[in-house]
Amino acid sequence: MKKIILCCFAWALAFMSFGQVITVVDQQTDEPLEFVTIYNQDHRTFTTTNSKGQADIAVFTVGDTLNFRMVGYKAEVIPMGLLPQDAFRVKLKPSQITMDEVVVSASRWKQAGGEVPSKITNISAKEVALQNPQTTADLLAVSGDVFIQKSQQGGGSPMIRGFATNRLLYAVDGVRMNTAIFRSGNLQNVISLDPFAMENTEVLFGPGSVMYGSDAIGGVMSFQTLKPQLSLNDQALVSGKAVARIATANNENTIHFDVNVGWEKWAMVTSVSNQNYGDLKMGSNGPEEYLRPVFVRRQDSIDVVVDNPDPKVQTPSGYSQTNLMQKIHFKPNANWDFDYGFHYSETSDYARYDRHLRTRDGLPRYGEWKYGPQKWVMNNLNVTHHKSNKLYDEVSLSLAVQNFEESRISRDFNKVNREIRTEKVDAFSANLDFHKRDGKSTWYYGAEWVLNNVTSEGVDLDVSTGVKSEGASRYPLSKWSSLGVYLTHQYALSNKVTLQTGARYNQYSISADFDTTFYPFPYTTAELNRGALTGSLGMVYRPTNKWTVSANLATGFRSPNIDDMGKVFDSQPGFVV
Repeated sequence: MKKIILCCFAWALAFMSFGQVITVVDQQTDEPLEFVTIYNQDHRTFTTTNSKGQADIAVFTVGDTLNFRMVGYKAEVIPMGLLPQDAFRVKLKPSQITMDEVVVSASRWKQAGGEVPSKITNISAKEVALQNPQTTADLLAVSGDVFIQKSQQGGGSPMIRGFATNRLLYAVDGVRMNTAIFRSGNLQNVISLDPFAMENTEVLFGPGSVMYGSDAIGGVMSFQTLKPQLSLNDQALVSGKAVARIATANNENTIHFDVNVGWEKWAMVTSVSNQNYGDLKMGSNGPEEYLRPVFVRRQDSIDVVVDNPDPKVQTPSGYSQTNLMQKIHFKPNANWDFDYGFHYSETSDYARYDRHLRTRDGLPRYGEWKYGPQKWVMNNLNVTHHKSNKLYDEVSLSLAVQNFEESRISRDFNKVNREIRTEKVDAFSANLDFHKRDGKSTWYYGAEWVLNNVTSEGVDLDVSTGVKSEGASRYPLSKWSSLGVYLTHQYALSNKVTLQTGARYNQYSISADFDTTFYPFPYTTAELNRGALTGSLGMVYRPTNKWTVSANLATGFRSPNIDDMGKVFDSQPGFVV
């Protein structure tokens, strides 16, 4: 009896002396593993290792059994009481098959992938580093489950199971990126995200409207950017990486660096990327119709068709891009987390290459056709409170302001009129999400409010004189808003079977004012105010530790946006769409 008491006392001293900080390493190399997710047996409590492979397990109780999960490694399950035996050091064995990954895209909260009935593909930072994609569109293609359409280098429009553009939803750190002018044609917005700044990317297949509302019909692409990491001892935690890349296929020159500095309560991460892409050069074995024998150049105030010195070079297709990110984390105590994130992205002008291939009467159709700088700015504040009570175990409030700008610039071959159409969207959003576990039941519920203010400007420029005049805008002055509430219930029928049901009600509205200066519309305003009810029902069956069988039935919806209700352009003289 005395020996048992002494042993327990020794273990208690060990926990106190180590400050309940454990280190997770690779079994073969003994290198620390970052982003290992650790949770207890009821999946109620989570933590993640930092760049030194360290994690504070003070959030768990002595009687907990800890699960260690990381993509590419075999899962480990270790009782808390056994950790002192190995000096609080856990070794994970590499594996090509990883079951039960931890995901956040399905519920906005961390949960075991084996509990989610939807199909979810996870793209880790390790995979991104291995594949080395040039853009985030290429990053999505790494999964092998997302098809990417490109009309030019400065592009990349994801497609999932035949759904694309405004039938898919983009979320950045849980914030909706889709705007009211997401069109049914191909979109380039995903390239605004920096692949080097991604900590994890998840692709949820099938309707995600219960959690994300409108547009999430075909799937959800959830991007989690780098998170600031706190220090778990008295010394500041400093980590980071730097990347320099040169690619001969398009004369790419890329530089990137990110730095994390963390203290006991404060942490921050800074990320900077600059990418320059020259004209893309095709391979030598393609068909001749892909060659670019000539291109248009402006000389002495006229458009001239010149011979391409190398027909395999796709002129014009080059562009450049800059991405900045600054995130700050403040943790005053165990119950509160404050996170602020600033994101900035801007491209140069980039040509719509497929339009430059069009001809008319044996000559190029356009003297110029390009997208103007694509700009995206996001400020995001997230406040999370962890404390079990009757209403929740965790509650999170996210407030975000985003500013988008895009433009189209075109001019017919040897014509002096350059049409410039510029669109700006100011997007405001607020999300309040709750998580509550009660015995075998887990509840996810919350509310979302979104407002998009759309402004559009048309300018016609005479390139011979430099005189500007007002032109027809692409969109009316308009607003698009959405208010939704949702509830998802997950019930553990047994250790092997989990049931999940969910429902969401969404009210959305549109208000648009049309300008009749250029087009004699029979109306000057457009209004819309409708509601949508959507739901889901799913089941997960885990017969063994190596098998998971799931089924999911869900409905989705997409409310009309400003592009549906208000886009105006003349496809040809006398025809207005």
